Amino acid sequence: MDIRVQEGAFDPGIELNGFTDGQPNAGAIVSFTGVVRKVSEKMQFMQIEHYPGMTENALRSIASNAVERWSLIDVLIIHRFGDLRPAEPIMMVATAAKHRADAFAAADFLMDFLKSRAPFWKKEVSVDKSTWVSAKQTDEDALSRW
Repeated sequence: MDIRVQEGAFDPGIELNGFTDGQPNAGAIVSFTGVVRKVSEKMQFMQIEHYPGMTENALRSIASNAVERWSLIDVLIIHRFGDLRPAEPIMMVATAAKHRADAFAAADFLMDFLKSRAPFWKKEVSVDKSTWVSAKQTDEDALSRW
C-alpha cells in the first residue's frame, strides 16, 4: 500500500504508470483522479486542511479494509492539502486486483469513504468570501452501499 498526503502537485499519468508497472500479478487496475471543480466564476482556490498523522492513519485503515474485503493486490491513495486551484488534481486512488469486479468495487468503496470519512476540511475561497464545504447527504447515502 502506498498512502500519501502531500502538499505538492502530482502527475496522475506518471503515478498510474508507476503503480501499474509494479503489479505483474494483477488482471485489473482501476484508477480515479479527483480534480478541483470551479464552483463559481469568483472562486480562486480550494484550501484543504488536515491533521498530520491522524489523516494518514485513517487513510491506511480505509485502504486495509478494502484490501481485506476485495483481496486486492495493492492500493495507491494520494491526497493533497494546501491551496489548490481549479482543475488541479486533488486526489487519486488506484486499485490492483486479479479481477476487474474487485478492482472497480474497491476503488468505488475507497472513493465513498474518502469523500465522507477521511479527515480533511475544505474551504472554497472566492474573491469576496470563503466558505467551508459541508458534508453532502448524497455522499453520506453512498456509504450505505457498503
